[in-house]
Amino acid sequence: MTLKLGLMLGYSGPKLKIPMATVKLAERLGYDAVFTAEAYGSDAIGPLAWIAAQTERIRLGTAVIQLAGRTPAMAAMQIGTLDALAPGRAICGIGVSGPQIVEGWYGQPWGRPYWRIRDYVTIMRKIFKREAPVSHEGREISLPYTGEGAMGIGKPLQSILHMNPDIPIWLGTGTETNVRLTAEIADGWIPLNFVPGTLETYRASIEEGFARAGGGKSWKDFEIRPMVSIVVTDDIRSALQRPKPHVALYVGGMGHKDKNFHKDMMVRRGYGEAAERIQELYLGGRKAEAAEAVPDEYIDEGGLVGPPQRIRERFADWADSGATGLTVAASSDEGIELLAELAGESA
Repeated sequence: MTLKLGLMLGYSGPKLKIPMATVKLAERLGYDAVFTAEAYGSDAIGPLAWIAAQTERIRLGTAVIQLAGRTPAMAAMQIGTLDALAPGRAICGIGVSGPQIVEGWYGQPWGRPYWRIRDYVTIMRKIFKREAPVSHEGREISLPYTGEGAMGIGKPLQSILHMNPDIPIWLGTGTETNVRLTAEIADGWIPLNFVPGTLETYRASIEEGFARAGGGKSWKDFEIRPMVSIVVTDDIRSALQRPKPHVALYVGGMGHKDKNFHKDMMVRRGYGEAAERIQELYLGGRKAEAAEAVPDEYIDEGGLVGPPQRIRERFADWADSGATGLTVAASSDEGIELLAELAGESA
């Protein structure tokens, strides 16, 4: 099986920049998809519409849109519209974000993420399929809305747009419970903090999710697309330093002290002492020291860094990791081209 490649663009900084030359290069090289993201700045879907207009084949995915940022109906409307503009190319990747952003930025209750995800995906699929006006009695989200402040006159509605009923939904999850849910209700998994060997931790949960889904769902029906960075360089040590401020931001500051999934993932990978130290420094305002506290080994395990031959050797572990594809954050066109070559060799 050919390992599919995706290009990760992420979200913008202070100015929105979409590297169309890089996207077009990836498309020419046979990359399967390009992915955008969102936090509390640029949204993920707008840039994909721009990319759709300037490409022909490459799939257009979100990794991820934040569940609290839009209702499930609006998520279905936006991704359904994107898919109508670029038929068969949309992938809807969804994640819950963390309570700090959910309540602080979107003004939504954190609630119970497991049931929010289940309700959200169920409603989206009903909208895509247009089998009947959409109603749903969920534990966290219901349509029509009948909660506090409701007038009580809401009625089930059916999408005016006839959407592709099979738009794939992928979930960005990391806990065993939510990974099991992902295998049950989603078409793909965007695993958090995945490195070669990670899949074995979740194999039983995934297979239990397939069993709950019924209908013979199995590994062949399920995409697994971890993210990996690639830096082609002879100066390995310097390259390992560059991602550290980003890691420190997520492990130290992207969440509450007692509720930070990125920190939890670092602990799960065996870096508990470092994770505690990074968070302590970051929350204490010592951001540079927090970045310095990120171990080189942690960065190296999660990326492909070094001269082409070192990357070639390490790529073999990723190709054998059980993933169906890799979503790549590349620092140069050379890295994008090298991975296309390696993926072709591994087919």
